[in-house]
Amino acid sequence: MPKAAVKLIVTGDDFGYCPRRNQGIVECFLAGGVSNVSLLVNGSAVADAVRLAKRYCIPIGLHANLSEGSPVCPALKEKSSLLNEAGFFHGKMGIRAALAEGLLKMSEVKQELTAQVILFCELTGHIPHHMDGHQHVHVLPEIRHVFAQVLKDYEIKYTRVPIEPELPRCDWIDPPLMDFYLGVEKHSVDTVDVFRKHGIRWPDIYIGLSTMGKNMSVSSILGAIDAATAAYLEKQDSSVPSSAPSDPDREAGTVTIELMTHPGYPSIPPVGGCGEGPDEFSQSWERLHELETLKDPHLQSHYEARTIRLCAFNDLGV
Repeated sequence: MPKAAVKLIVTGDDFGYCPRRNQGIVECFLAGGVSNVSLLVNGSAVADAVRLAKRYCIPIGLHANLSEGSPVCPALKEKSSLLNEAGFFHGKMGIRAALAEGLLKMSEVKQELTAQVILFCELTGHIPHHMDGHQHVHVLPEIRHVFAQVLKDYEIKYTRVPIEPELPRCDWIDPPLMDFYLGVEKHSVDTVDVFRKHGIRWPDIYIGLSTMGKNMSVSSILGAIDAATAAYLEKQDSSVPSSAPSDPDREAGTVTIELMTHPGYPSIPPVGGCGEGPDEFSQSWERLHELETLKDPHLQSHYEARTIRLCAFNDLGV
């Protein structure tokens, strides 16, 4: 069990992806399963998502998207280094390949990220409470610098740094997926100094790679929280990447955690996606599995027993 009070931000990613995703995330929020959402402004159901967020007072941030679907910046819709031959973003692995080959123009990355922030503000009426990257593109080399500058320009204080302390010991994760996750973590470690330099903050602990999709359960969530919190408390005087040293709003004796989740009802093609239809993960049973797990009353009971309080990024201060 954690030996400190825990503030847990449970973020439902991909809000706006499709009406069935929106429905599931809202149900999860109302049941106490998520406490925060991350919006795809190029999602096919973004207007519905914003309406629901306003109706139910759901804390909302921006899920910056450079890898799936179509850009929102008008100047980049027809010709851009961010697009493949079909006129869509390069994809989760495609953007990484294009970046490695030096094909992406960082000026266009900034254009699109800026356009997404502006559109978010127009849709919601406020600056994002936090901003992260769809498929973790915000921690990629070169892009991380542009992303950090955009956050600084718009005074967006919080982001996500996907470094999960216990990940290397999670032997239940399929090897190809583990390779991707470890790549995300390496890029995240290399991103820490960039974000710190720009005055950006993030929770002390990140969880979500080891508990994603079929790997999510009440026990896996609680186990990840307990293990990560124990590791953090043991190493808090070392160089563990954390926003804690520069966070004036920090409560003494409190550890902050973000749990990344993807709840929702499976998408039914052709509805959904960000301009080119829903992907396989969105159509799978794993989304529903996450929804049902996060809504499990036993999970909330365990939170209470462990002195874990759910909150959102806008509860952490500015």
